[in-house]
Amino acid sequence: MTVPIISAYAGGLLIIMQALLMVTVGLHRGKSGVSLGLGDDPVLERKIRRHGNLAENAAIFIVVLALAEITVVPGGVIKTIAIVFLAARLFHAIAMSTVIGSHGGEGSKVFVVARVLGALGTFGSFLALGGFLLYHLV
Repeated sequence: MTVPIISAYAGGLLIIMQALLMVTVGLHRGKSGVSLGLGDDPVLERKIRRHGNLAENAAIFIVVLALAEITVVPGGVIKTIAIVFLAARLFHAIAMSTVIGSHGGEGSKVFVVARVLGALGTFGSFLALGGFLLYHLV
């Protein structure tokens, strides 16, 4: 059995990103005095969703990436999918740091594009990872 080193690196980077996003939520809660919920604060809502969205996607990704790595999927494929997923999650977090990226509106569309790249990269990573794993197992 192969030790899932690529998954470990990806997991390490994702947990650091998760911690940083968690801190931004906590700091905002301290400034705003909103200890639970949103408190009708759209900035806090964005920070919570940015943090939550990573948590929702990263956990299952890392588990399946590790399964793919220790079973049958080639290392080059694992690396590529991991890099795409990490980049996608970074794009999404950056996009969700702005009103334009989260809710649209006037201004630079760079953040809208970053959010789309984040969503598509995450979706594509999931499909590629699941597809390669099933293909190599069958």
